[in-house]
Amino acid sequence: MRVTKLFAIILLLSPVLSCGSRPIAISETATPAEMTQRAQEASDRNRYGLSLQYYQAILERFPRDINNVCAAEYEIAFIHYKQKKYDQARSEFESLLDRYNTPDAELLPSQFRTLANIVLAKMNERRK
Repeated sequence: MRVTKLFAIILLLSPVLSCGSRPIAISETATPAEMTQRAQEASDRNRYGLSLQYYQAILERFPRDINNVCAAEYEIAFIHYKQKKYDQARSEFESLLDRYNTPDAELLPSQFRTLANIVLAKMNERRK
């Protein structure tokens, strides 16, 4: 009987204990600004899985909106940095910076290049 009660409690708490990795439904009419706002709110509450889903949706739905793509790629990398997934974050920051080594780099928002370089410098300091 105790095992059954324990199992029932675990089942009831499992959605609460999850890291927000369950897929969410994001309105098809949501704008990049709305999704970014929701992603930031989730990140502020340390709900990184949820935040990542919003940023990924931006990348999938608006692949030609370079400003929002760069912002989403930076934020995804920064979340992984905050989660101490340093190898993954480094790779993502470097991929973002690769965008700035193209002939169209002048069309890209400069702040994400600067921010990515700052975080990578911090990561390099940690290695020493």
